[in-house]
Amino acid sequence: MPKVALFSIDGSQVGEVELNDAVFGIEPNAHVLHSAVLLQRASQRRGTHKVKGRSEVRGGGRKPWKQKGTGRARQGSIRSPQWKGGGVVFGPTPRSYSFKLPKKVRRLAIKSALSTKVQDNSIIVLDQLTMSAPRTKEFASILSNLKVGRKALIVAPSYDDNVALSARNIPGVKFVAADGINVLDVLTYDQLIITKEAVQKVEEVLA
Repeated sequence: MPKVALFSIDGSQVGEVELNDAVFGIEPNAHVLHSAVLLQRASQRRGTHKVKGRSEVRGGGRKPWKQKGTGRARQGSIRSPQWKGGGVVFGPTPRSYSFKLPKKVRRLAIKSALSTKVQDNSIIVLDQLTMSAPRTKEFASILSNLKVGRKALIVAPSYDDNVALSARNIPGVKFVAADGINVLDVLTYDQLIITKEAVQKVEEVLA
């Protein structure tokens, strides 16, 4: 089982914690990670793009000129796509870009993402993370104590208003509860800061 250092919020090491091999110690699957990221990004697309087809633009009730004898190309309607102001052929219409992945694939993807952080030494485990009130300055000092870089994902066992409000004004920092951890966030942020209790919750679900 992989072992990582256990830190307190003042930046001092207070011990070690063993991580579950089945969750944090697998060989990352790059293809599955790619599929999971595509899934999340596709689900975030609104798909509200729209152009007008020839049945939706104005005009075109009659034939512009007779079929033969004018010397010009035959035309049936000024709503045809070759006319200025005509309809668009095969243009984008509202649609959903979301798709589904099997449950086992989704679980393998988050395990691969977490294992990647362990292999890269980009995970910091805290003994606890609580705040009596929302204080951005105090939270920034905690990150400074832990020598956290520019982009960090903070994971707690449950949603904490004080921590969330303290973290949201710091650029490059995002706070989520353990049940909201996802592949895109884990891979996007340089460092994963997770509490010991949150580790246990994640392992209970994924192991």
